[in-house]
Amino acid sequence: MGRSRGGFATKVHLSADGRCRPLSLVVTPGQRADCTQFAPVLQKISLPRRGLGRPRKGQSVAADSAYSNRPCRHYPRHRGTRRTIPDVPGSQAARLHKASEPVAV
Repeated sequence: MGRSRGGFATKVHLSADGRCRPLSLVVTPGQRADCTQFAPVLQKISLPRRGLGRPRKGQSVAADSAYSNRPCRHYPRHRGTRRTIPDVPGSQAARLHKASEPVAV
């Protein structure tokens, strides 16, 4: 349990499949930021195979704009997972402007 404006609170970070069945669950104190739990939630996903072999990790991730920061965008790419994470308005323009600046050598 953690403290927030209204008193003690907890957050449930949940991943689900396309049919809304839960795949993994992480419970944190209420003041913890959502984006810090993105990787731990994805790491806990384990989809059993029929027969032999290690469990699958999942093929795609869809998240809301709260997870549009750089670590959350790069983590699925590092795992080889497709991602759909919308940008916060203005952040894409800022990234493009930053990329167009000349690099000092």
